[in-house]
Amino acid sequence: MTEPDVALTDYALAIQCALLAYLVRRREHALFFGSAAVASLAGGTVHGFFLDARTLGNAVLWRTTLIAIGGTAASAWAIGASVLFAAPTARRITIAAAAAFAAYCVVTVFITQDFRAALVFYLPAVVFLLVALSVAFARARELGTLVAIAGLGLMFIAAAVQQARIALHPTYFNHNALYHLIQAVALWLLFLGLRRLHADAT
Repeated sequence: MTEPDVALTDYALAIQCALLAYLVRRREHALFFGSAAVASLAGGTVHGFFLDARTLGNAVLWRTTLIAIGGTAASAWAIGASVLFAAPTARRITIAAAAAFAAYCVVTVFITQDFRAALVFYLPAVVFLLVALSVAFARARELGTLVAIAGLGLMFIAAAVQQARIALHPTYFNHNALYHLIQAVALWLLFLGLRRLHADAT
């Protein structure tokens, strides 16, 4: 295993996300956590066994990782739309996000596999979800919304840690592994918040 700390934390994140996808009730929530699980599983396998970009395994698994990240982004648009708007408007936003995701998949498969392309597609979706939850909290002051906002905020912190290459140990627990650890806490908070928000709305 070439990067055991990154691969194993990625696999742990995949297990967590798969469990959260199983536990949630709403379809867009399940897609969010399910696609994150696929991204973590494929990404962990790349870091663990297929770091050489010349291998077929890297080509297939890295594209799978990027596409799964795009699926997470598309579902974030759907979640935010369902929180912020009435059903007809939310449906239109979801359809637009699905169309953008299809275009993103074409770009990922045939044009570029640069991780920055995934970030460009992913970040606006997360920002939109954060804005939607913030507006919802301003309207109703529900605890679930606040917990979900905290989870999203922690996701941005995790991304900043990764980009700044902050590590607990340069060899045994590098910046990607620390990113996965923080991301696990963030996703758990988001899950708790979305579940509480849905319970409060019913």
